[in-house]
Amino acid sequence: MYDMHFNGTAFAVLLGYYIIINLVIYATMAFDKKAAINHKRRVPEKNFYIMAILGGGLGGLLGQIIKHHKTRHLDFIFVFTLTGLLHILLIYIIMGKFIVTFG
Repeated sequence: MYDMHFNGTAFAVLLGYYIIINLVIYATMAFDKKAAINHKRRVPEKNFYIMAILGGGLGGLLGQIIKHHKTRHLDFIFVFTLTGLLHILLIYIIMGKFIVTFG
């Protein structure tokens, strides 16, 4: 019979990382939306792509929905959705390899 082991520290680090990166991209989208309205200097689009690749795809999607920002840019919708789904898959893999193990 196998015993299940849960690595709480690794889970906390993983959860903390994804919360922070998604809050950062959401806040950046909110800042950029306000800058657009006030005709101020904007956040370069490549920064949104980088944050999405680093795990902020879901925060980017929430920023689009809640702040109504960059909703006409199909490339952002595609990148945020794709990276969000890929990171969900990555979390699943990490959970199985390092956080919940059987031995």
